[in-house]
Amino acid sequence: MSAVRQDLPEGRYGRSADERADRKLKIVGSVLGAALLAMTAWFGYDYVTGQKISAELIKFTTVSDSEVKVHLEVRKKADATGTCTLRSLAEDGAEVGRRDVRIDRTGTARIDEIYTVRTTARATSTELTGCTADGGSTG
Repeated sequence: MSAVRQDLPEGRYGRSADERADRKLKIVGSVLGAALLAMTAWFGYDYVTGQKISAELIKFTTVSDSEVKVHLEVRKKADATGTCTLRSLAEDGAEVGRRDVRIDRTGTARIDEIYTVRTTARATSTELTGCTADGGSTG
């Protein structure tokens, strides 16, 4: 005696359990993906608008064994003040100079200026370690 299995006609009894589960997973995944995208956009917007001072080291020139000229471009809110820290390094990586540059010019959103960093030995590189606005906002 052999058992004959008869398939049900397609589409007559609605979706299968697997198709319903797949659809639910797609909906849940889409909602979670949209929520993650919205959260990332919110944090990015808050980070960019929350910074009061940011700067970029355009270039530096080692003038002598005791001096480096640094071209710094500062972007800030027009009424913001703060400090940016520059440091110069020797060839072996040792710090040979450091300067905190006071940013206190108000009424302008962009400052493009050259600063001098005094060093104890010849500097081979100079870096901007960061900026801090008065009130604690870092950039």
